[in-house]
Amino acid sequence: MLRSALSAIVRSLPASTVEAHCDGPCGVYDPASARVHAEAVLAMTKKLKALEAPASAGDHHAALNTFARFVAVKEDEAQKTKKELLILWTDYFKPEHLATFPDLHDTFWKAAKVCSACKVHIDQGKAEELLAAVEKIHGMFWQSKGRSDAWVTAS
Repeated sequence: MLRSALSAIVRSLPASTVEAHCDGPCGVYDPASARVHAEAVLAMTKKLKALEAPASAGDHHAALNTFARFVAVKEDEAQKTKKELLILWTDYFKPEHLATFPDLHDTFWKAAKVCSACKVHIDQGKAEELLAAVEKIHGMFWQSKGRSDAWVTAS
């Protein structure tokens, strides 16, 4: 009864008007987070490829658990990479950037597709391709800001 009374009161209140300039305040954009996530995809892919079959039947469940955890992390990191790239593509880069980077849309589209491939497969080549795509986007981003920040990886 109390719940329905409160719901009726909330429904009768006018909704507040909310305005925002963009998803992230100006100056917050940086491809570094995409790089970190892409590096994690590559690291997990390498770990998955290095896994060995369990020595005994008793180790089977532990091996399956490790495999499942590595796959979950790889897929999560690939999705995070895609999210970070899509934010840069759709929120940071503007139509005027196309004059400097005519391949901007193709670069981002292909990078997003590689993120998906990294989720679906355990393919070190695709993971390396993803990191290379993020590096290219890193260069485009910093060039668009008139800077030449070095590409530095954590691993």
